[in-house]
Amino acid sequence: MEAASNEATTGKNTVKEHLYKVLVIGEFGVGKTSLIRRYSEGYFSPNYKLTIGVDFALKSVVWDGTNKVNLQLWDIAGHERFGHMTRVYYKYAIAAIIVFDLSRPATFDSVLKWLEDVNSKVMLSDEQPVPVMLLANKCDIEDVSVEHEKMNAFCKDKNFIGWFPTSAKSNQNVDEAMNFLIEHILSLPSSAKQPGESGSVPASIMSSMEDSFEVADKKPKPTSSCCQ
Repeated sequence: MEAASNEATTGKNTVKEHLYKVLVIGEFGVGKTSLIRRYSEGYFSPNYKLTIGVDFALKSVVWDGTNKVNLQLWDIAGHERFGHMTRVYYKYAIAAIIVFDLSRPATFDSVLKWLEDVNSKVMLSDEQPVPVMLLANKCDIEDVSVEHEKMNAFCKDKNFIGWFPTSAKSNQNVDEAMNFLIEHILSLPSSAKQPGESGSVPASIMSSMEDSFEVADKKPKPTSSCCQ
């Protein structure tokens, strides 16, 4: 959740900085890493290493004249849902993004399992569920389609905050989806992201967690040519 909040004064304007941890989860090969790279670094590559355990990316967004948002995006490996480390990976998250692949219907079938996993392992500081957004990825692929009315009804029924058809390859709706998520996070009540509660990520804890991941994830990383 909100890991830090700092204020810097420039001229007459006071800019408040926020640091939020956001989970990016879903089955392997749905394009989580590609979406994160597109959003945080602005490029797409058809060749990415298969994520083992967890990876991190940071994206800073000057939201308005008074807020700067730093998103810490946690790229959780698709096979990790039943792993013993997921509760540690999820800790302190203020939101989650579940990604599925429009060209592989089976990945949509797993969406509710990921949602249940998130809801069972992390919550906001006010003990409400973390907001979860759904991304229907690889919408650039020919012969794939999505029924908007059914998706709208599904998200409403399952309490997703919203959904977007996305493509890391063509950059379709990537920024739009993330801006929607940021706006929702900023609108959360202060009790949901209170520093020092389950929503904050103290620097000392963050450092020790990263150290533990570095040790846990020192494994050979096979390459994969998948993922929009």
